[in-house]
Amino acid sequence: MVADKDASARPRKARTRPAAARDADAEAPRRPRMSAPAAMRKASEQLAELLGRIPESVSALRPAEDGWEADVEVMELERVPETTSVLASYRVTLDGQGELLSYERTRRYTRGQVDRPT
Repeated sequence: MVADKDASARPRKARTRPAAARDADAEAPRRPRMSAPAAMRKASEQLAELLGRIPESVSALRPAEDGWEADVEVMELERVPETTSVLASYRVTLDGQGELLSYERTRRYTRGQVDRPT
């Protein structure tokens, strides 16, 4: 059986996407590479490692340009009664792989304190 020389000798066309589609992809915002639950765990774990205290909760999580931002609640001073214990809210910034880029304490408050509407 003889192979068809013409078929194998023909150059193949490279499949390319239209320039408009490539440009749209380049301008599209980058999406976080990890899931929200994974980002919550990473923010909590890494802040605990830095502060030496176990976070109580993650009260907010939002996608950032190249990762995530989380607000993490941490008990800073345990008191009796428990309603007088001092907590702090930390803003944690993670990159797309979940590595901590920065953190800052944004608020301190007693456990019994309730935010009032403004």
